[in-house]
Amino acid sequence: MPQYALVIDLNTCVGCHACATNCKEWNTQASFGPLSDFDPYGRNPKGVWYNRIMTYEMGEFPDTQVFHLPKSCLHCQDAPCVPVCPTGASYKREQDGIVLVNYDDCIGCKLCSWACPYGCREFDEADKVMKKCTLCIDRIYDESLPPEHRKPACVLTCPAKARFFGDIEDPNSEAYRMIKERNGFVLFPDMGTNPANHYLPRTETKVHVDEHLLEAENPLFLEVVRRHYKGG
Repeated sequence: MPQYALVIDLNTCVGCHACATNCKEWNTQASFGPLSDFDPYGRNPKGVWYNRIMTYEMGEFPDTQVFHLPKSCLHCQDAPCVPVCPTGASYKREQDGIVLVNYDDCIGCKLCSWACPYGCREFDEADKVMKKCTLCIDRIYDESLPPEHRKPACVLTCPAKARFFGDIEDPNSEAYRMIKERNGFVLFPDMGTNPANHYLPRTETKVHVDEHLLEAENPLFLEVVRRHYKGG
């Protein structure tokens, strides 16, 4: 049975938020929009985002790393959000495995958000219904678009080419090959939800720094030291 999904390369993602921005732009205008915003330029902005980027800093100076984790609905093969919905508004399509919400049936009870272990459900305060990533279903089946454009907006816009889309059950798809060749993994496999979206692991990269860059006379070196020990 087909299962469409995203495959995200954590080794390539630079956390630029282009995927989140283009997702917001496309879905606000498309059939599943609009996506509300409240006080977007104020001190407490909030609203509906199908795709969010979590950024973490790890380690201590000078051995530090920045880790970006894009996260959206994982279109779980055993989606816990579907059976808890009292109205049947949340459902999983048999033909492609995409999990969707029928807004006409949703009563905004938020049971699906409580059941989702990944925090990928969004409650729209304006429409009073639950919303989530649709894998841009209105794009991927739009025959008026060139075949190369029938992909989710986030995949098309990623400048680092860190996102892939396809049927993870089809050995001929790019998504399937990336998972097999790059040891793709899923989030919280112990939850038993069998997420469709996969991630490609980060790899440790060592960069050789010329010795002259570490000399005390180098202004960049002095600036780093100054910032690190400021106030010390």
